[in-house]
Amino acid sequence: MPISQFFCFCKCHQNISHTHTYIDLKKAMMRIFAGFFHKRMSALSAKPGLHHSVSEWCNNNQQLSATAQHERHVSNVIRQEGRSLRNETNCETTWDENETSRRLSDRAWDVARWKDVLENCAQKVDEEMEALTLSKEQTEQALAATAVPQEVTGECLTLRDGRRGYELVIDPVDEQLKKEAQLIESVQRALQQHIDKAFEQLCVLQEVRHQLTADLQNKMDALDIDMTCLSLTIKSPQISLKPNPTRIPSGSSTPKEWVQFSQFNVARAQEAMQISQQMREDMSLTRAQLQNEMDTQRRVTEFALRKRNHHEEQARDELEWQIKNTEDEMAEMETDIHGLDADLQAKTASLKLAHTRLENRTNRPGMDLCRDEVQYGLVKEVHQLEATIMALKQKLSEAQNSLQKMKLHHSRMLQDLSRKQEALSLEQRSMNTRTRLMSASCTDKVLLVPLTNSSGRSNLQLLAQ
Repeated sequence: MPISQFFCFCKCHQNISHTHTYIDLKKAMMRIFAGFFHKRMSALSAKPGLHHSVSEWCNNNQQLSATAQHERHVSNVIRQEGRSLRNETNCETTWDENETSRRLSDRAWDVARWKDVLENCAQKVDEEMEALTLSKEQTEQALAATAVPQEVTGECLTLRDGRRGYELVIDPVDEQLKKEAQLIESVQRALQQHIDKAFEQLCVLQEVRHQLTADLQNKMDALDIDMTCLSLTIKSPQISLKPNPTRIPSGSSTPKEWVQFSQFNVARAQEAMQISQQMREDMSLTRAQLQNEMDTQRRVTEFALRKRNHHEEQARDELEWQIKNTEDEMAEMETDIHGLDADLQAKTASLKLAHTRLENRTNRPGMDLCRDEVQYGLVKEVHQLEATIMALKQKLSEAQNSLQKMKLHHSRMLQDLSRKQEALSLEQRSMNTRTRLMSASCTDKVLLVPLTNSSGRSNLQLLAQ
């Protein structure tokens, strides 16, 4: 290294670092000079190179040329293969990107189609839930409406149990009322069974709807992801290299399993809706049949009640007529008894007269005590009067006994008339009580039911993410 260059180096080095001290600069100069002289001495002490012949020189030049030509050929082949690889990979990449976009588009179409199917199915499930809830509420109202007939029937039975004596009979009205009570109990059991089944089916529909909504939500999320992937390009700012993107996530399914899962959800929903429709038809038919049976039994009971009331009125009228005739007969009997008693007194006076005459004629003296025609006439009169008095006494006794019996029977008839009038009053109260059934029937015909389902939803709502 020339001295001028060395000083330039030192100057530059000094300009670069102003913090070096003089001692440091001196040490650096010593190291540079030592290295320079060592290199020069090594070059002077080296031996001269090996001399070659002209043929070796030519061979070396030919070898260099051949090697250069071979390397250029190899380079050309590599360049052509690289260009071909570039073209091929560009085509493959473009094809793969287009094929992937097509697959994404087809997949998005499939997901959208199943999304529409699930939405329609979920909407139908909502409608079926509303219809089943309405039918269930109508059945509950029908069940609640049986409380009035049951109360009326029980009240009628209680009223009729208040009858006394021979009026407390097991008549057709009593039988029909008991039959009506049994029918109402059977109707309540049947309606309650339908209500319980409807509640269970609503739970099934709710579960089915939840499954459909969850599947629908997954379809919408998957569709958003696939549409986002479909909109990405190589120029999109969101793309980047990801760690192990080709891994298989846990819980992955095959396309067949994916389709079968949605098909199972739809099939299960359709089966549940079919069962619900059949259940609604059964409930409607059962309500109509049971209502007809109750109406028929009500008419039969009311007919028996009216018929019984008519018979009791006839019996009361007959008894009143018998009482009136008996009272008339008793009055005439009392009059006749007074007449018999008066005749008996008169006959007793005549007997006294005949006895007195006979007794007085026994006082006749001597031969004048003759049993003459007067004597025989008085004796005959006495015997006749005694027989008459005996007959009158016997008839008077019979009349008095008959009058006493008529009085006793009259008293019993009055008691029975009182019971019949009380029974008629109870029957009338029963008929008045049963008028509540007609008013309740008219009220049921104008009943309004709100259109809501058991979950409180009236439209389709997706699950929250």
